[in-house]
Amino acid sequence: MKLQGVELRRIAMPLVAPFRTSFGVEHNRDVLLLRVVTDEAEGWGECVALSDPRYSSEYVAGAQDVLRRYLIPALAALPRLDAPSVAPALHQFRGHRMAKAALETAVLDAELRAEGRSFARELGAVLDRVPCGVSVGIMSDPGVLLDAVGGYLDAGYVRIKLKIQPGWDIEPVRAVRERFGDDVLLQVDANTAYTVADAMHLAKLDPFGLLLIEQPLDEEDVLGHAELAKRLTTPVCLDESITSAKAAADAITLGACSIVNVKPGRVGGYLEARRIHDVCVAHGVPVWCGGMLETGLGRAANVALAALPGFTLPGDTSASDRYYRTDITDPFVLDDGHLPVPTGPGVGVTPHPDRLAEVTTSADWLPLTD
Repeated sequence: MKLQGVELRRIAMPLVAPFRTSFGVEHNRDVLLLRVVTDEAEGWGECVALSDPRYSSEYVAGAQDVLRRYLIPALAALPRLDAPSVAPALHQFRGHRMAKAALETAVLDAELRAEGRSFARELGAVLDRVPCGVSVGIMSDPGVLLDAVGGYLDAGYVRIKLKIQPGWDIEPVRAVRERFGDDVLLQVDANTAYTVADAMHLAKLDPFGLLLIEQPLDEEDVLGHAELAKRLTTPVCLDESITSAKAAADAITLGACSIVNVKPGRVGGYLEARRIHDVCVAHGVPVWCGGMLETGLGRAANVALAALPGFTLPGDTSASDRYYRTDITDPFVLDDGHLPVPTGPGVGVTPHPDRLAEVTTSADWLPLTD
C-alpha cells in the first residue's frame, strides 16, 4: 500500500459512571482516533493514552503531537507500506508505544480490509467468542461496591476484577467473598499502588482464593515483584511492567509473575501483543487481555486478540454498555458471559458517521501525497 493521508480525530466519550483507580478518577474519555487512508483501503486505530500521564508517561495531546511531527512522516517516507514495516520504521523514536500502536493498528486494519481478511484470522484466533470479565473501580463504601458487583454478575460477567489501593483492599475483597461466595472468579488490580514493604499486608489476601493480584508494585520494580511472588500464594500478574515480548520473557525468567496481562496499546501494537502471547505460551504462562476503556474500535481488536489459544483467563473485554451509553460503532453485547469475535474484514467494525460527528471535538487531516 501507499499512504495517502491520516486523519487525527479527538472525541469526547462520557462514561456511564465515574471510574476510580489508585491513580485517579475518570468521568470522560478523551480519545484519539486515527483514520489511515491508503491507495487500497482505509483503516482505523484507537490510541488508548489517557488525558494526563498517570497510568503511563503517555497522554492524548502528547500522542497526537508525536504522531503528527514524527511517526506519520516516517511512514510516509516508506516506498511501500504494510503492517510489519511499521514498527521498524518507528523504532528510531523512543517510547510512545500507545501512539505507535494506534498507527500500526490503523495500517493493519487498512491492509486486512483491502485483502478481505479479519483481525482474528490474521492474529491466529481459535475461538468465535470469548469469555468476559469486568473491572470494578474503587467505590465510596462496601455497600455500593456490592451492589455494583451484584449487577455485573446478574448481567452475566464470568469474572470480577476489583481495583484496590492502600486503605481499600482487604475489606472490599472480604465483603465480595462473603456476599457472593468462593465460586465467583475474583481478582484484584493495584495499578502499582504498593511496595515490597507491604508484602505482609498483601498476604492477607491469600485466604480469599483470588485468581491473581495484578501489578502491585511500581512498573520498574521487576525484582520487587519476584520477591513479592515468593511471599504470596496469590499469583502475581504483571501489567504495566510488560512493555514487550523481551520484557515478558525477562519477567518470567526472574520469577516476577506467573500470569501476564496483555494490553496491545501498552506494548506498541497487536503484532507485539501476539509475540508476547507466543512467549508466554512457550513458558506455560497464561495470558489475558486487559482493557483501557476502549470504544468499539479498540474493543473489536481486543476481542480478536483474546481469541488466541494462550488467552485462557477471562479478560477485561467488557460489553460496550459497561462504559458508554452509546458507542461509536455497533455495540458489543454480552451473551451468556461472552462477546462474539468479529469476522468482517479488518477489525470488523466501523464508526457510525453521525455518532462520530456528535462526539468529535477536533479533526485534522494530514495529506501525504501531492
